[in-house]
Amino acid sequence: METPREVTIYQSANRPNLLMGCDRELVLMVVLLCAALIFSVATLWGVVVGVCAWVAGVALLSRMAKVDPLLRQVYLRHVKYGSFYPAKSGLRAQAMQVGKGWK
Repeated sequence: METPREVTIYQSANRPNLLMGCDRELVLMVVLLCAALIFSVATLWGVVVGVCAWVAGVALLSRMAKVDPLLRQVYLRHVKYGSFYPAKSGLRAQAMQVGKGWK
């Protein structure tokens, strides 16, 4: 008999797509919002507030990414399927009622 085929999974192909240690889309959104704040206020205190907000936002996002790098994708999936997959556990939890059309 032949041995089962082995497939190598490379770590670089399986890593989440991060920028500055944070989720890429969220970092770009924070940069965009802070840049809009800086250019819309156009004063020295606006620049200071924008830079401080950017540093705080990146720090918060990097802490979130350390906990779970795919947190944004998991949250979006939770919102998408929220009513279909209710988070219930325990001994007294009731199962979700499935419609008659489901097989």
